[in-house]
Amino acid sequence: MSGRNDYEQRICTAEEAAKLVRSGDRVWIHTGCATPEPLVQALAGRAAELRDVEILHMVACGSAAYSRPEMADHLRLNCLFLSGCVREAVAEGRADYTPISLSDIEGMLCSGEMPVDVAMVQTAPPDAHGFLSLGVSVDCTMTAALQAKTIIAEVNQQMPRTLGDTFLHVSRVAAVVETSRPLMELRPETPTAVQERVARHVASLIPDGATLQMGIGGIPNAVLACLGDHRDLGIHSEMCSDGVVPLIASGVINGARKSLHAGKAVTGFVLGSKVLFDFLHHNPAFEFRPTRYVNDPFVIAQNDNLISINSALQVDITGQVCADSIGTRPYSGFGGQLDFIRGAGRSKGGKPIIALPSTAKGGTVSRIVPMLDPGAGVVTTRSDVHYVVTEHGVAYLRGKTLRQRAEALIGIADPRFRGALQSFAERTHFLERKGALV
Repeated sequence: MSGRNDYEQRICTAEEAAKLVRSGDRVWIHTGCATPEPLVQALAGRAAELRDVEILHMVACGSAAYSRPEMADHLRLNCLFLSGCVREAVAEGRADYTPISLSDIEGMLCSGEMPVDVAMVQTAPPDAHGFLSLGVSVDCTMTAALQAKTIIAEVNQQMPRTLGDTFLHVSRVAAVVETSRPLMELRPETPTAVQERVARHVASLIPDGATLQMGIGGIPNAVLACLGDHRDLGIHSEMCSDGVVPLIASGVINGARKSLHAGKAVTGFVLGSKVLFDFLHHNPAFEFRPTRYVNDPFVIAQNDNLISINSALQVDITGQVCADSIGTRPYSGFGGQLDFIRGAGRSKGGKPIIALPSTAKGGTVSRIVPMLDPGAGVVTTRSDVHYVVTEHGVAYLRGKTLRQRAEALIGIADPRFRGALQSFAERTHFLERKGALV
């Protein structure tokens, strides 16, 4: 394998590295807090020289400079998951959104359905053997890099060196751009009172010894804050956040009862702050794996007592879950919700949970609705849903009739909207006419 000399021969500026991208290429951008921002800026800087370059990414952080209006004739973004910095571009038609479960992405990269020409990644510095660690995000990026014709690496002195399937040898890399800069951070927000009430209901469903999957957002973080009195919890989750740090440090999360990868917190990527990044560095408690493994429902199901916690934008009274769009407007993505709903549903003792506040827009709009908004996408079907939780309680839907589902979901809706939901359910004959609920 190549040594230090080969590494040094690959060192160049970001502008020089960006010249490896050619018109017509498809470019993969590393995910989330691992976004190689200097490479993104350099690529955007030479956009005028390029045509028909497609940018692929999962969760985007940073400037997303490739999505600016002036890039439209040169760089075209294809989002596999949307974050705030790219929603406007998709809404205005300057970028695309591909609805896809995370577990399916790498299969398309490997099959040639979604070939990658250039992968732009961010790594930790090489070890004595020439291995670079992908640090805080393995996700689908390891597979994209290994399938790409060309790999460009930002090698950041401040990227933590994580363990597991995180290593990429420098001999595979065409260009190295050395930096020393803080990683992009996604700091946890202080939970609202409503989120805390939802979280307490969710925490009541989590037994000691459970293995957890947490989605993105305030409610999963609030749930973690409620688990200090639990024992022997484990992690098998597409992503982790800062909330796991105190629980691992205190021994609440130790993986002792995990039926798969005992003692290890298995994850694909993290979204958090420097507190989490520092905690990850050379920490054998964490095992990073590619998403096609972490999110494989058949792998997930091998974890006994797997509790998956994901959120939603709307749930209708039959149990259909919209989590990726507001009406016709894409908002986020499928992510790993369906992967973990189905995996947890087949886990011995598993519980798939959809958790959400009962209202939006300052309490003026119900999230428990008669029907999903026109154009809203169904991420999780009503046949897959087990638990729906709001601040008003828990609805268990598995194996329930439409009548029983409507009763249960109306019961956890905001009281101000229960009458209208009841009337709709009666008009559609989901419920018998017995008068409005109060």
